[in-house]
Amino acid sequence: MSAAKHVIVVGAGIIGASIAWHLAKAGANVTIVADSGAGGVATPNSFAWINASWGNPEPYFRLRTRSMAEWTRLAHDVPGIPLAWCGLCWDLPPAELEAYAAEHSAWGYGIERVDRVGAARIEPNLTELPDFALHVAGEGVAEPVAATQTLLADAERLGARVITGTTVTALIQTNGRISGVDTSGGRIVADEVVIAAGAGSAAIAATAGLKLPIETPPGLIVHSRPYEKLLNGLVIGDRLHMRQTAEGRIIAGSDFGGADLGMDAEATALELYASMKTMLRGADRLELDFHTVGYRPTPIDGFPIIGRAQGVSGLYVAVMHSGITLAPAVGLFAGREILDDARDPLLEPYGLARFAQ
Repeated sequence: MSAAKHVIVVGAGIIGASIAWHLAKAGANVTIVADSGAGGVATPNSFAWINASWGNPEPYFRLRTRSMAEWTRLAHDVPGIPLAWCGLCWDLPPAELEAYAAEHSAWGYGIERVDRVGAARIEPNLTELPDFALHVAGEGVAEPVAATQTLLADAERLGARVITGTTVTALIQTNGRISGVDTSGGRIVADEVVIAAGAGSAAIAATAGLKLPIETPPGLIVHSRPYEKLLNGLVIGDRLHMRQTAEGRIIAGSDFGGADLGMDAEATALELYASMKTMLRGADRLELDFHTVGYRPTPIDGFPIIGRAQGVSGLYVAVMHSGITLAPAVGLFAGREILDDARDPLLEPYGLARFAQ
């Protein structure tokens, strides 16, 4: 590894911040460039659930559970990252919920089956309780913007340079290699460029002739005004998903990515808020503050794209949904690969080359 290697990270969301921090921690010369402020575009609008829940094939489950463990390591290394743990889940029909519990338990996931009484002990302020739910103590949340800001601030402490309010207009190619970026503030040259710009990643990659097959489905989340404590952790119910933020806001979506916008986003938000309020005991004075619409960068097969782009040297790509869950592991693994050419086996299924097959 060359400690003097200069790496540009395009994007200041949770993925870009984690990669930049891990690179700076390892001694690299890091420049973060983003057209928005700390947190990027998708990160502030995330439900921020850290999990390896149902629907994951085992290789992806292994990557996600590794990253769940890496959150604890990262929070130890960077004090001040706001994390909270505990999840209560019943968002599948009972037979499917049991099948998920059996499969993931066999894989080593810490699932506890609870009945209505057990669910009430965990979340006593829910008005609607299932006969059967799953309690996963190891699932949790990272307050997305605060976590990202904390990582970027510590990366700066380690010597990284953060440039926000600056748009990357093109990748620079020199003798067949990416050698930097052109921006609205001028040209920046580097030894390697990392694209971690979420929904904006495809347009940046296209300037070097590289196609990133991603979609950007929207998700709506409602946010209450700060309120007294009503929830102890995540509630992943069959009608909606809720949690209470560190500042006391209850936030909710119809799934962990947020509600479908429907024909009228405002009407959807009001309907979702009304459902949220009826599910909470003691919420008489709870008031809706605002709703957000996030556009989630999602590769078309649903799995992350992480790694160097074949045929385009000097370029590393990190784009995914589930950025909150995956950020610590992706930052750790990307840093090692960029500086030491050491690719972690957990990343093997997630290179860009799979889309060419």
